[in-house]
Amino acid sequence: MNFLVILFLVNFIKTLFIILLIYYGIKLVTRFILPTLLDKGMKNMQQKMQNQQRQSQRSSRPPGEVTIEYNKNSGKNSSRIKGDYVDFEEVE
Repeated sequence: MNFLVILFLVNFIKTLFIILLIYYGIKLVTRFILPTLLDKGMKNMQQKMQNQQRQSQRSSRPPGEVTIEYNKNSGKNSSRIKGDYVDFEEVE
């Protein structure tokens, strides 16, 4: 009987130790590691946005310049019949 009680207490202490280990592990990750990962991610996203902004500013045309862009597919589609005409009679 005493042996079963001792085994129960040992298993209970092991379980408590594992629970505390997991708790403090999560606490460590959320306090120190997660903020550094988020900071690096935010800096990376900010750098990408700045690069996109620089590229769009480089490719923009100077004010007053006129350009005409044609849609290449519009010439092909205009010769095709886009629908059928249906003749109808009004029924009284």
